[in-house]
Parts: sequence; C-alpha cells; structure tokens
Amino acid sequence: MTLPASTTPALPVRGPVRSGRRTKKLVRSLRQGEVALIDHSDLDRVSAEDLIAAQAVAVLNCRASRSEEYPNMGPLLLIEAGVTLIDLPDDRLFDLCKDGDPLELRGGEVWRNGEMLVAGTLQKPELVRADNAQRRLEIGGALEAFARNTVEHMVEEQDLLSGKIDLPRFDTDFRDRPALIVVRGVDHRADLQALRPYIRDTRPVLVGVDGGANAIIEEGFKPDMIVGDMDSASDATLRSGAELVVHAYPDGRAPGRELLDSLSLEHKVVPAPGTSQDVAMLIAGEKGASLIVSVGSQFNLVEFLDKNRRGMSSTFLTRLRLGEKIVDAKGVSRLYRPSPGISPAVIVLTAGLIAFVIVVLVTPALREVLDLFWLKLRVLLGGNV
Repeated sequence: MTLPASTTPALPVRGPVRSGRRTKKLVRSLRQGEVALIDHSDLDRVSAEDLIAAQAVAVLNCRASRSEEYPNMGPLLLIEAGVTLIDLPDDRLFDLCKDGDPLELRGGEVWRNGEMLVAGTLQKPELVRADNAQRRLEIGGALEAFARNTVEHMVEEQDLLSGKIDLPRFDTDFRDRPALIVVRGVDHRADLQALRPYIRDTRPVLVGVDGGANAIIEEGFKPDMIVGDMDSASDATLRSGAELVVHAYPDGRAPGRELLDSLSLEHKVVPAPGTSQDVAMLIAGEKGASLIVSVGSQFNLVEFLDKNRRGMSSTFLTRLRLGEKIVDAKGVSRLYRPSPGISPAVIVLTAGLIAFVIVVLVTPALREVLDLFWLKLRVLLGGNV
C-alpha cells in the first residue's frame, strides 16, 4: 500500500497492523503501508522521523502523542508527511489484535473485518499546529522543570563533571585525533551525509551510539567503536568488527551484555550515570580526542525537552565537562572546506592530453616531429629502428 499523496490523508485508511511498545525497536521491522501500533507518550521528533522513513501509513498511539508541557515535534511531522495519527484511550488494542491483522481506520475509529475495536481521537493538522504554537508560548514551565532536574542531577551524577568515571583501556586510539560520534537523533542521517568530505579528509574515529552505528554503516563507513546498551544496533552492525562498549548502570547492571554474550562477541563494560551518548563523549574526551563532532545529538532547548526522559540533563552536564571540544555536525558541515583531492588535477591533465593529441593529428608538421621523437626514443631505449 502506498502513502497518500495529500498531507491530509483521505479516510478510511487501510493496512496490516504491526505493534511494538518501544518505537525504536518497532521501526526496524515496520514495513511500507503498515499501521504502527505504539505506546509512546509525547511522541518525539526522532521517533516520528523513523516512522516516516519506514513508510507507515498510519500510527495508533495508546498514549497522548502531544505533550502538555512543551512543543514536541513528533505529531506535527507525522501529519505533515501524510501519516494518519490517532490517539487511543488505552492500550487494549495490543491484546485485541496481532501483527498482520487488517485494520481499517474511519476517522478516529479502528475497525477489523467489520467490527469496531476501539474509538480514539484523530489528530487533525489544524489542531496539532495550533496546539504546538500554544506550547511554544508556554514553554517556561517545561524549562523550569528541566532546570530543576538538571540541578538535582548535578548532585546525583557529579562524576560526569568531576571526571571520576573509571574507563578501561580501549583498542581504539583517540589520542590527538578528531572523533565523530553518531547518535540516532535529529537529522542524523542528513548530517552524516553532509560530513562525507570531512570524514574523507580527516579520517576521524567513528563512534556509533546504539542505532547510530547502523547509520554509519549505511553511509558506507565502518564504525571504530559502538557504545550503548545495544538494543537498536543490528546484529550485522555488531559483527562489523567495531570495538564494543556496553554502557552499564552505576550499580553494574548491563542490559546489553547478555545480547553480546549470546552473539559470542567480545566487549568491555563501562558503568556510568547518564546516557550512552554521554559515555561515548566522555570516552572520546578522556582518551585524548582533539575534537568531538556530535551527529544527531541535542543542541537546543526544544531538542533537549523533546527527548523527554529522566536524566536527559546529564547530557547537558557532559557538555559542561567537555566544553569547547564538542562541535555540532551542522557547524562543521557549514564551515569545513574540503580539500580538492587529485580529481581536478587528473581532469586538467586528461583534458590537456586530449587537446594535444587532437592538435598533433590535424597538423602534418607536428605529426612528423612526433614520429622523429618517437624514433629517437626507441633508439635510446635500445629498440630497433
């Protein structure tokens, strides 16, 4: 089934359902034209972009997609991409249907084989836009909560600021090299494409944070290191030969260790507070990287709030710790001037050679000179005249 051409999809919308309570895992198996059933409060921009890239025809969310605290961009992106979005009153649909069941969406109603399963609220473009604009006017409350959370975490996660995290010896060499850290985040694929000349010329250490490692491989590169709980990196990516670092909780629990053990892959474990992208940045900084280019990470207030999870303030603290070493990918792609390489010189030489051959062929006197030169060259090289 193809996506509707209009940004306001004609109803009813039909398609087989595929469910998953963790959106970032669901999108790995979601197919074009399917209806995604998710359990995702305050749908963030990154998850919406993944659902759009998977070409879902509709999204059924058993939580409120729109935040009441800040202007989360997920719902608006889905609707503007022509994806039907319905908020359901509860999660009963997870029990009422199984993957592959044919669903029909009529307004906010969800039907299967002529039976209405549940009625939700269709997210209409004009209402979502108005609500998003209103949330921008009321962002002060969300900012206050974020600031309070940050202050609390400065006490709980002071190791991020003090640099007291114990890091093992790694095979990957960061010393005096730029590091490029790719996180599954806002515009990470587009930013990675824009950085191709930078990667070609500077050959930075490539670090993928969970699903960010997939993007590195999709762009034709090979990650040097993968950091995270390994829940969104594919098995093929984990087997790519990169050094694997499992981010564990401070108490030592490491959810990703079991997966890597089952795949018989060697790995190191780093217990630390904060997020996996924080750990990746701290590894690069503490191991001597000259510059840390961040791809897909949060770099403005709305992006920080849009991530909407406890401990996101730790990323803010990590930036305080590393300071001027961190540069956003967008800044690098705009300021970096790639070296021309040898291609222009080869083109000029080739064009000059072609022009010379043409001149010789159309000028008899030059042909005779060239023949004489060739004969002398053969004599000098020991050839027979």
